[in-house]
Amino acid sequence: MRKYSLPPYKIKMVEPIELISREERIKKLKEAGYNPFRLRSEDVYIDLLTDSGTGAMSHFQWAALMQGDESYAGSKSFYRLEKVVKDITGYKYIMPAHQGRGAEQVVIPELVTKDNMYFISNIHFDTTRAHVEIAGARAIDCVIPECFNLKEYHPFKGNFDLVKLEEIILDKGQENIAGIIMTITNNSAGGQPVSIENMKAVYEIAKKHSITLLIDGARYAENAYYVKHREKGFENKTIREIAKEAFDLADIFLMSAKKDGLVNIGGIIAIKEDFELFQKCQTNIVPKEGFPTYGGLAGRDMDALAVGLGEALEESYLAYRIDEVKYLGDLLRDAGVPIQYPTGGHAVFVDCGEIAPHIPFNEFPAQAVSNALYIEGGIRPVEIGSLLLGRDPDTKENMKADKEFMRLTIPRRTYTMEHLRYVAESLIRVYNNRENIKGLKFTYESPILRHFTAEFEPAE
Repeated sequence: MRKYSLPPYKIKMVEPIELISREERIKKLKEAGYNPFRLRSEDVYIDLLTDSGTGAMSHFQWAALMQGDESYAGSKSFYRLEKVVKDITGYKYIMPAHQGRGAEQVVIPELVTKDNMYFISNIHFDTTRAHVEIAGARAIDCVIPECFNLKEYHPFKGNFDLVKLEEIILDKGQENIAGIIMTITNNSAGGQPVSIENMKAVYEIAKKHSITLLIDGARYAENAYYVKHREKGFENKTIREIAKEAFDLADIFLMSAKKDGLVNIGGIIAIKEDFELFQKCQTNIVPKEGFPTYGGLAGRDMDALAVGLGEALEESYLAYRIDEVKYLGDLLRDAGVPIQYPTGGHAVFVDCGEIAPHIPFNEFPAQAVSNALYIEGGIRPVEIGSLLLGRDPDTKENMKADKEFMRLTIPRRTYTMEHLRYVAESLIRVYNNRENIKGLKFTYESPILRHFTAEFEPAE
């Protein structure tokens, strides 16, 4: 019996990639300030920095690009996209944005109505946390403790801790909670899914306390796939039906469509029925993103997204997508490399706190391991740990992440299993020489989203 799914596509176009020499990689990394974000893509062999806008579009999407209507306002492309999003979500009010953080900067400030407010999430991702803080609120994470037991299986490690959620609301006061953000899949937890049962419970808590519930659904289709295969009662439902059940359990849907929209650029704002909030967001989107019917996108981008949203709900695509990640995770786990288990929907999360316990959190062990992997194999991963978490917005002290993760993020429909085997072999060599990895200290630190642009040098 076959262990992993077969790819449900064939390759019709290729892009050359080159593995530069080890000496050149050392030089390029130093020039980039020991920050993989600052590397040029031409100097990267396997790029696992992100799955955001880095996947391959289908021939149906490329064809859709040609029908794009480039009108400034009220384009046919927008109405085609609007119909698709309404059909998937059931929400009344739709606006495009240039990407997920564009959607966040339009909606989040409208929910912060006074000083000293909070957002609660299973785990806020980096741009979400940043926009919460820019809006003057504070972000509180509320994931189940099983999330951080990396070696033990749990089908839904992305779930909210329901007891803790109630405690936070009672402690802060429901009138001070600007919103609850349900991140599906839960990226910073390791791409871990959230069950429909958990979503229902969170929605009931939100309604009881009159709190707005948002879905951060960049990878909502991957989450629905896990629900189908792990949650009792959903095995005979389609991915689209499961996704619709999830959307029924929220008030707002924000999406970076560069993930489960299968496009290179784009985002979505969808509001279930709050027309007053929609009007406020319409006003806010014009100076920040563009006219409400294009939101920073060309018409052709909206047409490609309308097609991609449908393709991302196909079970054959999702089965292979998730098996790619599992394949890489299995190779690493079999070799003793510590990872988040089970693997999530879009990436393998490697526990660099365990790999490099000699590096303190404020010398960023996951960033150090990421650099070592680039030097070893020309592979660019990303740090999801204390560097990304940043500083406490009030005390300005470095915050310590629960886990120092390195994320090996798999772009959609892009790399082969042989590429992933090469990634595993390279990381296993890094792991076997882990005692030689050194920490990092800042030479430049941005005050917001520092991990994107920071520069470092090796710590003494």
